[in-house]
Amino acid sequence: MRSGSSAELFSGCKVTSGQDTPLEGVPWEVETRSRSRLLHKVLSHGVKRPSPPACRRACFQQEPCHERKMPVMGNSLRAATLLAFLVLSVLMSLLISSLQQFGAKISQFSNATAAGGEEEFASLRRALIYQLNERRKEIIPLLLPADDANAPGEIQYSFQHHQPLTSNLDSALWNEFADGSRKARLDEMGCDSLVDVQALQILGSGYTKLVVKVNLAGGQPAALKLVNDQGIDMEKCLEHFKDPQGCRELVSYKLKKEMVLLKRLQHPNVIKLKGHCEGDAGGWRGRVTVILEQGDPLQMIQLLQSPWEDRFRVCLDLVRLLHFLSHSPLGSVALLDFQPRQFVTVAGELKLTDLDDASPEEPTCQTDVDCILQFPHRNFTLSCSSGGVCEGLNEKKNIYNAYRYFFTYLLPHQAPPGLTHLVDHIMNSTGELSADINQTLEAFEHILRLYKSGLHLDNLPPSVLRDYTVMRGMGTLGNVEYRCWPSYSQQGCVLSVHSAREAASICNSHSQCTGFSLTGHKTWTGHLLASFRSSFSHMVPDGTSEVYVRKTKAAETPPV
Repeated sequence: MRSGSSAELFSGCKVTSGQDTPLEGVPWEVETRSRSRLLHKVLSHGVKRPSPPACRRACFQQEPCHERKMPVMGNSLRAATLLAFLVLSVLMSLLISSLQQFGAKISQFSNATAAGGEEEFASLRRALIYQLNERRKEIIPLLLPADDANAPGEIQYSFQHHQPLTSNLDSALWNEFADGSRKARLDEMGCDSLVDVQALQILGSGYTKLVVKVNLAGGQPAALKLVNDQGIDMEKCLEHFKDPQGCRELVSYKLKKEMVLLKRLQHPNVIKLKGHCEGDAGGWRGRVTVILEQGDPLQMIQLLQSPWEDRFRVCLDLVRLLHFLSHSPLGSVALLDFQPRQFVTVAGELKLTDLDDASPEEPTCQTDVDCILQFPHRNFTLSCSSGGVCEGLNEKKNIYNAYRYFFTYLLPHQAPPGLTHLVDHIMNSTGELSADINQTLEAFEHILRLYKSGLHLDNLPPSVLRDYTVMRGMGTLGNVEYRCWPSYSQQGCVLSVHSAREAASICNSHSQCTGFSLTGHKTWTGHLLASFRSSFSHMVPDGTSEVYVRKTKAAETPPV
């Protein structure tokens, strides 16, 4: 037996050895197997203190084997450390395996999601392109002048027969429009005109467009139309297609269509197209911007308080416009959104400013039932032609809408007594659609001729002026005025008259009136503006004015 330091082997047996060598009397293979079985027990059941007989059999030293009742801390810690290491190794292995499997699943899910997202994006893009092409097809026919000679192999577009353009002509026209090469013929102003633009106020905003009142370089007034990024059309497009740039292009097609229509439908009662821009000039960030002449929104409430002559002018302008639309270069054009808000006034003249909802196509039909005009309180049935078209439907629709929104409110009230029977005839014929646009226009023009010539005043007695003293070349200053309705002045009684005779007749019908003055100011019909007064303070020389004072009140007339 070799002497050395003592060591403990799991139990209370004390072994003396100089190093960790095989025990004396025990073959190396037996010792190895014994330690392996013991390790297996430790891992399976934990550390247990061997029984005393086993202890005595395991002791081969000369020293007696003593049982130890106190815990064997060294062996327990060593076994616990080994157990913890093995358990940690197993857990790490499981964790790595799980991470690998999870990573593989994530990769598969990500690939599937990316593939699904790409497929959805491609589907939305195809749908957006389809809508863009559909809008483009609406504009192409409007670009082709009806009187252009057909080039070889080209098909002239016809709204009545719905013949499509050939692809070559279609592409050529569209590219020419999109690239701006038609700019010189379409308008005069371009993006350069917007460099120093000064925005003044928003005139209106709708589902699609925004209208801004501006001053261009040099202070020139204008109105700009551009896509309303906060509008309903843009909101719905973004919700559906999720493509801001594509949606702006899609919504801008209404502006492009309107721009082409404004050029093709030039008329004194259609707002004038000054130019357009589709670029980055002026900070408009690539927006399609239409430049128009500036007008004032039509205010129906204010118009109702205006003199009859001004209200008649609005109705006359509207009828002239509808007559033109019925015989336009594009055929009979219907205004699908027929509302007063679609119009403005420029220097008192009515002008249509919104054309994006104009339709140059008459509805198709198979029977008369397909040609019914429906309104909230009236329906009208038109005939279906042999060509399968509801001929005249666009014209009738425009006439009745004019009756609904304009004539009913503006035309009959305060009409001159000599013209009321003619006004009543117009109201009946348009309300019943018994007259076409040619007959309606002729009725309006007839009233205008009578009104301008004064023939409707034939019933006035010639002696009406005998009761007045006239002072030519004189004007009034600081005179007492009274108010009347309707009047061109809110501070007095200023009316339109054809002559001094009509003014005298009006003064005789006003109990407050003691006289009137005529100045050189005239209305759009050439009528004079007469200012009626209840008394005069003093008069001053005025070469363009005449003063008429009742003779019975002559004593009250101040000296010159």
